[in-house]
Amino acid sequence: MDEDILTTLKILIIGESGVGKSSLLLRFTEDNFDPEQTLTIGVDFKTKKLNIDGSLVKLAIWDTAGQERFRTLTPSYYRDAQGAILVFDVSSYATFAKLEMWLNELETYSTKNDIVKMVVGNKIDVDKREVSREEAMRFAKRHHTLYIEASAKTKDGVQAAFEELVHKIIQTPNLWESYALNNIHLGSKDHPNQSSCAGYCSLV
Repeated sequence: MDEDILTTLKILIIGESGVGKSSLLLRFTEDNFDPEQTLTIGVDFKTKKLNIDGSLVKLAIWDTAGQERFRTLTPSYYRDAQGAILVFDVSSYATFAKLEMWLNELETYSTKNDIVKMVVGNKIDVDKREVSREEAMRFAKRHHTLYIEASAKTKDGVQAAFEELVHKIIQTPNLWESYALNNIHLGSKDHPNQSSCAGYCSLV
């Protein structure tokens, strides 16, 4: 029942074309993987409910196309987002190098100063990496974002990525409390210091 939902959060998934944004979204929302996943045209949208520390949170997740020709469609989708997942492909250094541009775009169009950002290195199931975990973590630390590695194909890290992002948003009350119907507050006991990343991510 919607009245049991603590709040609804708007989450963005951004990054270069082909890094697996839609695959991550499909794996998280439907626990499915399509090796023939087509490129997103414009913007895709899915919802998912998560139980966070005993409270139900509804996620409205926007998957934005990475191709240049769709970029003019996306600025309005940044509005009011409380969280953003920036995805790169660990087997493609070029997609990692473009994260700087995506962060700049996020900062340009985001309407919330405290938006929670997470960098996700996807496709850790591949044999050959071009971006090391250490380099990606240094990037995340430099830009004050969360970092996690994942594989939409094998499921590794996918659930943990979204859960950790939501945990961080809930720990930043001014990002979401105005959206909660009953202005429910989570007490300090609901904010454990331990990460739910199960060894996959780093809070940097």
